[in-house]
Amino acid sequence: MLALLAPLSARALALLAPVRYLKVTMAQLMVRNLPEELVKALKQRAAKHNRSAEEEHREILRAALRAPRRRHVAEVLASMPNVGRDEDFERVREPSTRRG
Repeated sequence: MLALLAPLSARALALLAPVRYLKVTMAQLMVRNLPEELVKALKQRAAKHNRSAEEEHREILRAALRAPRRRHVAEVLASMPNVGRDEDFERVREPSTRRG
């Protein structure tokens, strides 16, 4: 086996070595007393998305807790409904009453 690895560079060998210094801690969440129809709906939704019920649960939590996406002003303006003609919004200028 070592004879096969000998031609590989130290960099390539490092890629093959197990990574022991990365330690990712993941919390667990247990949800109790769920109605059976809710569990059934979760499983159906998971199957529809080709995921496990556990992964679907994680995705639902991610989506629910993710900060809302900020929209650009142009996007907000473009989403406004067309409520009239341009001339409906023209400003009518009154004659000036100033004395100069």
